[in-house]
Amino acid sequence: MGLISNGTTIFDNGSMASGFGGNLIFISKATASASASIEFTSGIDSTYKEYVFYFVNIHPQNDAVKFQFNLSTDGGSTYAVTKTTTFFRARHREDDVVTSLDYKTANDLAQSTSDQILDDGLGNDNDQALSGSLTLFNPSSTTFVKHFISDINEIQDNDMSLRGFLAGYGNTTSAIDAVKFQMSSGNIDAGEILLFGVS
Repeated sequence: MGLISNGTTIFDNGSMASGFGGNLIFISKATASASASIEFTSGIDSTYKEYVFYFVNIHPQNDAVKFQFNLSTDGGSTYAVTKTTTFFRARHREDDVVTSLDYKTANDLAQSTSDQILDDGLGNDNDQALSGSLTLFNPSSTTFVKHFISDINEIQDNDMSLRGFLAGYGNTTSAIDAVKFQMSSGNIDAGEILLFGVS
């Protein structure tokens, strides 16, 4: 049975059986252990139009550092794709003294090859970490720029819950085939990054 509205078939049995939207296809997982960086140099190709990185309890070695990424068009030999981005955040401190929703100019880029910041000052206490995702759209296109969005939550070094929202694009028509994650200072002490393709 399908869905019919005013005599028009919206979708039929076949589309219902195949499901709605795409399926997540697991590609690979990297586990940090005092790692200077985590690089995905394989698995990002023309197989899927959308790739999602999931961050699970990313914990830094140093305090008050930023988790960041960059893109490569040469298999990871260099990470310096030009990017333009926006970043805004919602914050709430444990003692209820600080609450805010604001744009963070210091975390955006304007035609820069620098690493892109995903958060806003991650703490390294034993109970502080970052989790969330980064989605990269159609990285193998040789026609369009490469859009990405990120949604994370972290516990900051000042005991603040921060949700960070990033959007932007890699300003290149070359295929993106590698992504690197690292801290602004020190190692990624622990955590996992999982890569999925969306079919």
